[in-house]
Amino acid sequence: MNLLQALFFPPEQPGGVSSMIPYLQERFRSSRWDMDLFWLPKRIRGKGREEIVFETFDWTVYGESPVVQKYIQTYRDYIWWTKLRMNKQYDLIHAHHPIAGLAMKKIYPDIPLIQTLHSSYERELILNGVIEEGGVEHQFLVSIYRELEHASDRLMTVSRSFADYLAPYIDHPDQIGIIPNGFDEKRFKPVPHDNSIPQLVTVTRLVPAKGIDTLFKACAELKSRGHEYVLHIIGDGPSRAELELLAQELGIYNETIFYGYTLHPEEFMPFFDIFVLPSRAEAFGSVFAEAALSCLALVGTNVGGIPEQIEDGVNGLLVNPEDQLALADALEKVITDPGYRYELSRSAWDKAKSLYSLTRVANELKKIYLQYQPGTKG
Repeated sequence: MNLLQALFFPPEQPGGVSSMIPYLQERFRSSRWDMDLFWLPKRIRGKGREEIVFETFDWTVYGESPVVQKYIQTYRDYIWWTKLRMNKQYDLIHAHHPIAGLAMKKIYPDIPLIQTLHSSYERELILNGVIEEGGVEHQFLVSIYRELEHASDRLMTVSRSFADYLAPYIDHPDQIGIIPNGFDEKRFKPVPHDNSIPQLVTVTRLVPAKGIDTLFKACAELKSRGHEYVLHIIGDGPSRAELELLAQELGIYNETIFYGYTLHPEEFMPFFDIFVLPSRAEAFGSVFAEAALSCLALVGTNVGGIPEQIEDGVNGLLVNPEDQLALADALEKVITDPGYRYELSRSAWDKAKSLYSLTRVANELKKIYLQYQPGTKG
């Protein structure tokens, strides 16, 4: 069976999709399966000239927005690049970004399309202060979900929480499939270590939606309580300079290490003690599963798909977003009690191995893919 995994970002891009799909390809390497990957290179911008028409709404009523114009041009570019580069026939296409799915269906209308939605672009833009909730950009982006439902043979997402989020924007929310991201167990190996000072780590893009400002304020509170720690920030983004200034203003700059972008953080994540990310929104939060597989204690927020991974007090700790004192209290618990920290990390590791292994996800996907095998009735 010939499969195509249609991505938007290249495989080396950090994030849940790129941390899964290239490794998923290895699990399908056999005489029965042939899987290719396709994505839009970053250098391809402003090439497409295709007329864009959607079946379920008129996008041109939002067309004066620069955000909408950029989205439509990127869609045109994806179509242009696909037509230029694709010369192979497939039995099934699995898309992992709305633009990828819509472009593939436009070019290959007769090939079955599975569309997985991994995150909410509009929520990220709202939380990062780029667009306004209820504004024309928001209206445009949520309208895309119904268009995807219309174009796809099966619509899927990565968490129950995100499926519930999508429900108001599509016609058949009861038909959304849910398969969480999977992670190659071989890449995440807990390493015995003994840090005399607790080592906190977060791996994230540095944007307001990730709540790193709240984390810094919580860390300042920890310092005022007399607790020692080191906070490692792995990732980059437009908020970095602002966050570095905030760390200085709060008096925690000496306890905070900014690494910038790192391609394979899983290689040294096991040497830390506590993973913390106080996101304001997450569809799934792949990095929590990665940290769990590295056997770290988890501290996160009660938003999106994070509570589906963390059961408070069992395999991690949950707090409300933007509650810096609650976050400081949670961190204090795991900093001051190594035994409790170990219990949480071990429980997180057990759950992640069971639910988020790439082997399990690959087997679930194979069952779905086989329903679209040529000669099989849908």
